[in-house]
Parts: sequence; C-alpha cells; structure tokens
Amino acid sequence: MAKVFNVTADCKPDKHYMVKLDKRLVEIKKLVDNGSYFMIHCARQYGKTTTLRALNKYLLSDYYVVLMDFQTFDAAKFENGNVFSSSFANSFLRALKANRPVLTDALKEACDALKESAGVRNSFFTLKELFEGMSDICDASDRPIVLMIDEVDSATNNQVFLDFLAQLRAYYIDRDVASTFWSVILAGVHDVKNLKRKLRPEDEHKVNSPWNIAADFKIDMNFAEDEIAGMLQEYEEDYHTGMDVCLIAKLLYDYTSGYPFLVSRLCKLIDEEVYGKEGFETKGKAWTKAGLGEAVKMVLAEKNTLFESLIGKLTNYPELNSMLQTVLFTGKPVAYNADTAILDVAEMYGFIKNQNGCVAIANRLFETRLYNFYLSTAEVQSKDIYVASIRDKNQFIIDGHLNMRLILEKFVLHFSDLYGNGDETFVEEEGRKYFLLYLRPIINGVGNYYIESRTRELRRTDIILDYHGEQYIIEMKIWRGEEYNNRGEKQLVGYLDDYHQNKGYMVSFNFNKNKQIGVREIVVGDKVLIEAVV
Repeated sequence: MAKVFNVTADCKPDKHYMVKLDKRLVEIKKLVDNGSYFMIHCARQYGKTTTLRALNKYLLSDYYVVLMDFQTFDAAKFENGNVFSSSFANSFLRALKANRPVLTDALKEACDALKESAGVRNSFFTLKELFEGMSDICDASDRPIVLMIDEVDSATNNQVFLDFLAQLRAYYIDRDVASTFWSVILAGVHDVKNLKRKLRPEDEHKVNSPWNIAADFKIDMNFAEDEIAGMLQEYEEDYHTGMDVCLIAKLLYDYTSGYPFLVSRLCKLIDEEVYGKEGFETKGKAWTKAGLGEAVKMVLAEKNTLFESLIGKLTNYPELNSMLQTVLFTGKPVAYNADTAILDVAEMYGFIKNQNGCVAIANRLFETRLYNFYLSTAEVQSKDIYVASIRDKNQFIIDGHLNMRLILEKFVLHFSDLYGNGDETFVEEEGRKYFLLYLRPIINGVGNYYIESRTRELRRTDIILDYHGEQYIIEMKIWRGEEYNNRGEKQLVGYLDDYHQNKGYMVSFNFNKNKQIGVREIVVGDKVLIEAVV
C-alpha cells in the first residue's frame, strides 16, 4: 500500500510520509536518562501522540515503558479516587504487559498483587493503595520504568487528577527512600505545571502546583526545513516528480513556521487535490511554487479544526481578540511578557510567538486567516472603501496581471475623499486595515497576501502579494519626515533584492498639512519604487 500524507491521529512510519524524529527523540531521551519528570505541552495537532509512540519504541532497549492515554478514560472514571485508582491500575498493567509480555517472577508477582488489590469490589482501593502498588512494581522491576500519559487535558479540571499529580510529586521527592518511576512524561496542550491546586470544595484557590517538580521542556516541536526536506525526499524517491526539494521545503517552512499539521496539510493538498487540476496535470507540475500557492489558497479557504479553534478563541478571549488586531493592523509593537495571562493563553494554543521581545503571529497561514476573518465581517465590509473596491475591481486585471500602480492611484483617491479629514490616531489605527480592505476584493479567490513580520518592528509593514505566480512587495508606513522616508526607501530596495524583484510599492500615510497626495515613481539604483502618498 502506497504511503500518504497524514493529518488525522498519529503518523505511522510504514503508512505515512513523515519527518524523521530521530533528533527529537535523542534530546527527549536525555531528559529521561536524567530521571526527569516533564510535560510535553504544545498546541493541538502538533504531533505529540506521534512523538510519544515513537519515544515508546525508542526507549524500550533501556527501560520498561508504560504508555497510557487519558482519552480512553471517560468522565465516570474521574468520579472519585476509588474509581479512578482502579481504572488507572488496570490500564497501567495492560500497558506494561503490552511492552513486556514476559515478566520476571518478581515483577509478575508485584503486578498480580496490584491487580488483586484494585478489584472492582474493593471500595478501599484509593490513590494511596494505587501508588503503593506501583511502587512495589518499580521495586521489583529489573529495569527502570518510564510512565507516559497522553492527553492529560482530559482530566486537568478534575480534583482527582490534581490529587494524582500530588502523589506523583510526593513519590518523586521521596525517590531516594521509596521506589518509583524513573521518569514521568505527560503530554497535552495545557502545561499542568502551572495548574492551580484546589484545596477545598469551595471556590477558593491557591497557587500551589502539584507538578512544580517538572523539568523545563525546551525541545522545539516545529518541523525544521531540513526535516521537511527529508520527508519530501522520501516522497520524491517514490514518485520522481523532479521537484526542487530544498525550495519546496523552504517555502513550506516560510508559510507554516514548521507547524506540523499545516506542513502535512499543504503536502496532502498538493498530492491529492492540486495534482490533476488544470495547469497541474502531472505531479511534477503540482510540486512547484505555483502548486504550493494553489494549496495555500485551498487551506486558507477550508474549514478545519485548527482554524476553527483559532477563530473560536477570539470569542472566548476578547482581550486576545483586541491584542491580535493591534498586532495585525496598527503596526504598533506589542511587548512580549511571559507573565501576561492572555499572551500565555495565545502562546499555549500556538497562535503567537515571541519574536525579538515582541508578539508576532505564529505563522503566515494563521496571520492571513486572521486578516481574512477580520476583513470579512459585515461591519468591516460595510465600509465605504470596501464598497469602492467592489465597484473598481474589474479594471485592475489586464491579461491576468495586476496593475498595482492603478490600484494605488484609486486607493489614494478614495481614501482622501472618504477619510481625508481623519486625525493621526485614526489613520495609524485604521489606515493599514483600510488598504487591505480595498485590496482584498481585487485579489479574492486568485491571489494571497501575507505580512512580512521581519519588518514590523521597524514601524513599517511589508505586504507580500502573490497573484498568478507574480509577487508584489508593498511597504506601508507612517510618514515621519523626509529623512525617515529616504531610509525606508533604501530598506525597501534591500528587501526587493531579497525577493529578486526590480519594482516595489509604497503606501505612505502623511499627516503633513502641506503634503502632496498622489502616486509618483522613484528610481533608486536599479530599482523602481512606486510611492502612493495619502
């Protein structure tokens, strides 16, 4: 059976194209070898389960591994300590025997004792008896035992689970006098290291984490460019498409920042949906920059659980919604502070990252999806500038090419007529949004755009627009004087060099009362800059 790209459940090496996890497993094993207890916490669809299952096999030569999944525990299993302890004991024993079907006599005896003690009719079997039985198993084992629990999020709001963590902590602290697990690995979206410990049934809580023994987990779970290239190379060896593996890997990374689900989703779309479309009749044509651009359009237009989660959080966290709009539209830097609760939430879900001390959207696809969301609300699309764009849009496409200069000329005209009396605050907060609002109907369904985040801290915003395989670099900035403007022109020229472009575009929002609005052409070296002054 031929391998495929996978975006559901865990990846299996014999069935799916996947990145090699070797480097990651080596680094995680170092934590295990040190006897660390730690949490693998990262956003959804980040490959946590795939990593745990690969780690399970990787550790078996040195350890006995018990891999459990809390998704198999229904809500009733957390009803009380007795029910949970019995259920956990049975699942623990099954997982241990699955990896070690032949046990030593001493270990078998300890396992049988725990199974008998955890009998369903034993109402006195609680967490205390559970941990005593598991301690006896660890003591009888001829190898260190590593406990791994996936999907701990299933239980994080439950008092019984918090008590379970507290017991793990107690045995960890006393490991020099009582046998316990060599290493414990929990996996989920939320970092249980920072859970609030509920001390009483009332609503009062006190910060006293039952998991403050956990070592920091600093291993990057994103796919690196070379890892993506390795996966593509395996595909290329099967199909001989002639793709430029390094180029496609770089482009995939540029769009996704290595977010595992997004990388695999784009690959799956190219392989299964772009291939065969008009213009992409062969796999060789599909696995190109143009084919990837087609897949990007598809993924930005589709509904999937990852994007639904992203948009859903905007409703659940109004402060996050406001912060993201500031980052996206105003160009104002938002300082990254690990102690800010809303930033912690956004980073936990994988939506933002710390980039040079400022908040940045995690990847281009998230950023573009957010722009599309904010620019498609009924309130925003009722703006006069959007209505003007709908009216104008047919005149900007000539033989499949965008007339970007004409777009700038029309935008200057409409913006000046509609908002020319707006104050500086209005323009700083709304100017970028209104330009994108004017641009979006023109390219909708054919082109894509994203914001180049490397320039954001320079008080500029560079839009990279892809339309029918052509790229347009558009710099948006606030006018800060002639010297500042000249410096911006030189920076744009350097940026055009990076993208191998000879022509660039600028939109300058100028508050000078004596400004001369309009569009002019500037030649800097071998580059042509088309500047629109609003």
